[in-house]
Amino acid sequence: MSAFAKAYSPLQIGPLTMRNRFIKAATNEGMAKGGVVSKGLARFHEKVAEGGAGLTTVAYCATSKDGRTFVDQATLDDDSVADFRALTDAVHKHGAAASAQITHAGSFTFLDKRTLQTNKPLSSSGGFNKVGVMSGRYFKKKMDESEIAAMTQEFVAAARRAKEAGFDAVELHMGHGYLLSQFVSKLYNKRRDEFGGSIEKRMNFPSEVLGRVLDAVGKDLAVIVKFSMTDGPKGNTIEDGVAVARRIEADGAHLAVLSNGMNVESITAMFGSSLPKRGARPSNPILRIGMFLQSLTEPPEVQFRENYLRELALRVRGEVSMPLAYLGGVQSREGVEQAMDDGFDAIAVGRALVHDPAFINQLQAGAVQQSGCTACNRCVTMMYTPGGTSCILTRDGIDPALNTVGAAA
Repeated sequence: MSAFAKAYSPLQIGPLTMRNRFIKAATNEGMAKGGVVSKGLARFHEKVAEGGAGLTTVAYCATSKDGRTFVDQATLDDDSVADFRALTDAVHKHGAAASAQITHAGSFTFLDKRTLQTNKPLSSSGGFNKVGVMSGRYFKKKMDESEIAAMTQEFVAAARRAKEAGFDAVELHMGHGYLLSQFVSKLYNKRRDEFGGSIEKRMNFPSEVLGRVLDAVGKDLAVIVKFSMTDGPKGNTIEDGVAVARRIEADGAHLAVLSNGMNVESITAMFGSSLPKRGARPSNPILRIGMFLQSLTEPPEVQFRENYLRELALRVRGEVSMPLAYLGGVQSREGVEQAMDDGFDAIAVGRALVHDPAFINQLQAGAVQQSGCTACNRCVTMMYTPGGTSCILTRDGIDPALNTVGAAA
């Protein structure tokens, strides 16, 4: 079987058989206005399923309302199950599977003081909260053991609701600076107990969450972990990333999605190219300030190259035997073949599917050899506009009016 044909062959991850090896990566669509799962969000993922993806990932399903980064993100609570069910039904109609990315923001939250119910956002360590400077929350709280136990249960409850809502998989987000990542990363975790210090100890809480979620839903849903192989120029190194992969393999995760970088410290390490310097300015003033501050610390112009995380991902591939999904700029038939030849089991695609949800089918049919995505990253800032995430080159896909009501309405 050729490398290209292998990408279109079925893949077993835990109890789930994917029809092919393409995963729509989580991209935080911004289509849950006021926290309500909208018809626009359901249609977005239906189009991805119709376009050929084997698995589509619904980004940022918070474990609780306090777990959101922004108010316009959905929560996996009892009120959202029916709307999420409408989304998963739409995906299943086209033969694809759906994954819920389960996340808690920790201290990486911009919820105002009237919305966030805790006085200080929770994190691995307390003290000054650099992210909170943008929203007036200058301090964060070090989680104690009772809060760690309660948060573990939050993740388990969210996973159970994902099952009830018809999802085929859950993705635990251990990267990019959210709560679980705040324990994994040496940039955030300054503890000196069993949850801090060495990478093995920093992984104890995320590992407990993974194990409990596997116990709760692992026989029925694929349990996936997304993590950052490095934090970027500072913080966790690739040696830490390899240790994370080894730990989640030992814990029994069904698949790991290999991402990179942090939302605040090293966003170019995540996207492989710089955020736009002009155009697509978010209306949210906090986001505008955040983008300005990042422009002061990030490299001036990082130029995109296809499969830009290949070298790091190969380090992980060489150290574990568990199924791995390569994530990082696959935009062509050649890029797909490279990832398959490198021994990765699946390919996670983000921006190319925002540009054209039918890219995977078109690639298989030979209608295209290369995505039209330019990696300009304007789709990243579009998530904060009324229509949510979209490509400025093909923006006619989603009607903003669809984002004002529940998916099941």
